[in-house]
Amino acid sequence: MKKILIIISIIFPVYLFGQNVTGTVYEKTGENEAPIPGVNVYWVNTTIGTATNLEGKFKIERPSKDYKQLVISYVGYDNDTISIDKKEKDLEIVLTMNKELQTFEVVSRAPGAHISRLEAMTVVEITGTELCKAACCNLGESFETNASVDVHYSDAVTGAKQIQLLGLSGTYVQLMTENVPNLYGLAQPYGLSYIPGTWMKSISISKGSAAVLDGFSSLAGQINTQTKDPDDGERLIVNGLINSMLKYEANVVTRFKITNKLSTNILLHAENNSTAHDGNGDGFVDAPMITQFNLMNKWKYRINEGSMIMFGIKGLYEDRRGGQVDYYNTENNSDLYGIDIKTKRLEGLLKGGHEFANNNFNVALKSTASYHEQKSFYGKNRYDATQTSVYVNTVFQGVFANNPEHSFSTGLSFAYDNYVEELHINTVANAPESPFGGASLNDTTMTTKEIVPGAYFQYTFNKEKFPTIIAGLRGDYHNEYGFFVTPRLHVRYNINDKNIIRASAGMGYKTPRIISENTSLLASSKQIFVLGNLDMEKAWNYGINYTRYFTINDKELVLNAEVYRSDFVNQIITDMDQDYRFVYFYNLDGKSYSNVFQVEVNYELIRGLDMVLAFRYQDVKVTEMNKGLERKPMVNRYKGLINLSYGTRMDKWRFDFTTQFNGDQRLPIPDYSVGGSSIPEWSGDLKDNSPMYVILNAQVTKNFKNWSVYIGGENLTNYKQNNPIIGADNPFSEYFDSSRVWGPIHGIMGYIGFRVNIN
Repeated sequence: MKKILIIISIIFPVYLFGQNVTGTVYEKTGENEAPIPGVNVYWVNTTIGTATNLEGKFKIERPSKDYKQLVISYVGYDNDTISIDKKEKDLEIVLTMNKELQTFEVVSRAPGAHISRLEAMTVVEITGTELCKAACCNLGESFETNASVDVHYSDAVTGAKQIQLLGLSGTYVQLMTENVPNLYGLAQPYGLSYIPGTWMKSISISKGSAAVLDGFSSLAGQINTQTKDPDDGERLIVNGLINSMLKYEANVVTRFKITNKLSTNILLHAENNSTAHDGNGDGFVDAPMITQFNLMNKWKYRINEGSMIMFGIKGLYEDRRGGQVDYYNTENNSDLYGIDIKTKRLEGLLKGGHEFANNNFNVALKSTASYHEQKSFYGKNRYDATQTSVYVNTVFQGVFANNPEHSFSTGLSFAYDNYVEELHINTVANAPESPFGGASLNDTTMTTKEIVPGAYFQYTFNKEKFPTIIAGLRGDYHNEYGFFVTPRLHVRYNINDKNIIRASAGMGYKTPRIISENTSLLASSKQIFVLGNLDMEKAWNYGINYTRYFTINDKELVLNAEVYRSDFVNQIITDMDQDYRFVYFYNLDGKSYSNVFQVEVNYELIRGLDMVLAFRYQDVKVTEMNKGLERKPMVNRYKGLINLSYGTRMDKWRFDFTTQFNGDQRLPIPDYSVGGSSIPEWSGDLKDNSPMYVILNAQVTKNFKNWSVYIGGENLTNYKQNNPIIGADNPFSEYFDSSRVWGPIHGIMGYIGFRVNIN
């Protein structure tokens, strides 16, 4: 703990950033004024913009004092362009109805999830409205109504979840919190449960290569989570929930204004599930029993106009237990299979910026430090590890020759990660030798240090009626893999007001962390072997996105179609297809790629009834030794989604319904007849491909003035994977494997909860 505090005190210098302009947009109704949600607010001749919230309020960053005019735009009303003086912040804007329209309709709420009109990159914004459509207990449960991101169980014992984006696993997605890289390494398997849903203000999903400002990773995309601000939003939020598996949780978010310049908030989370459920009768707990306590405190200080600092600290404790049901009901349980994963995590964050007096230049810094400790056992396998991380990123932004059409961002970054891992894998009796050789990880102590300084430069061309171009280049030096370069390019072109085309191309890298990111393999009897020296993973990503806006019955229909391809130059292959007793890690020798096509439609069918239709097709293949180019296992071929959300007048009642059509997956089918034996009958139903299945979720919410109650159900079709655990009745045999999960493990799950929101 002392070391972490010293690191935080050393690397956290003052962090400053630019002035925010805030305001409220109203409409005139007789003698009264009513706030309007969903109004577009953006700076003239730029793509820097935002939208008003449910109370008609907005907050938009003013990068420099050259940004002097705001455009206020909303369907059915005349656009308003407002000149902003140096000290103006809290604006009150009244829009005038467009008299040329025969009819008009005021939308009662902002869209829950939408593609940002103003971003050069393809960015899907998930707002607080969307997060309330489901229980959304944590980040991992926030994508149920989203067509782009899949969330799957990594195994049938630990409850670890993994996201997939563009047909690639979550290890290739850069997870960010507060625009700072986070939740990688040891936090990867269970990190989606570390951010409670009530804490989240919004989620941004960027597909393909991200900007070079945030590092060299993000091979498939980037997911950034913004937590509640100390100086914005509700004064008090209280959320409580209990589900049919007797898991209950409580959340409290509150903020205080200490002075006119200083504000803070406190975010609390507690959850507990101490009941063992075995709905499929295999003797194993369907979902792990979890006790988690989570605390976060953020502070924001406005030093003066154009200067601000924000810092915070977060602590987490989690105890995750699973395995055979009798393991927790028997005193002498040495012959039974159990798991216990205890996690302690401490994070510190500091960021801010300053706008210089010349109006054309500002500087910012983002820095974070964390310490993560995990002590765990999976049956007779043990894994104890720690990770210490430090990240610092300086950002310098300005314009060329006082011309805001040509701007740049440049800076220096530094990343440090220290891993200490102790691994013991139990060897079953008469275990054979690996037929392919390799280094065994059965009893291993690994100490790995990654030190990566880097520098980057990004140029932006942004002129009205011209394509917006963002071109970036960064260079990094890794203490083990040497120097490498990351190029990225993004282009956005508005054909007209109704048609937008975006294109991107770029490279991404990833360092191998084969154990910390694949702990689900420890919940099996497999022996782990590494073939050769593992290199950095490297891939190109290309994408094109087309968005079309239609007006049908005075309502806007949004059609979005996109194609992305990821092409690996090198990839670390996790091979479970060779032999049921072994898993192999080795460098790619051949092709590996992912082709993804997705189309999505958003439309308000009738007043208050929103509809989302989406379909995605994926062609993901990888070259495995002795097998050639094959479909990548555990990736569905296609997915369909229908989301219907209906709110009555004044949003007093809300009804949300989501159905997902999940396509087939290729399953790893190793040779179970090696050594003259055959797989016993109790080992489950082995098929080459999983079947297509449908998931239904629904929720009903009753809203009152400052609070609401909701009741819902997940997996209402009660669809469950048969025999998700191979060898469940003999977990210490050579056949035991809980990692072959392609569908739901538990059936229908109901829940009921309440929310209190005091403004």
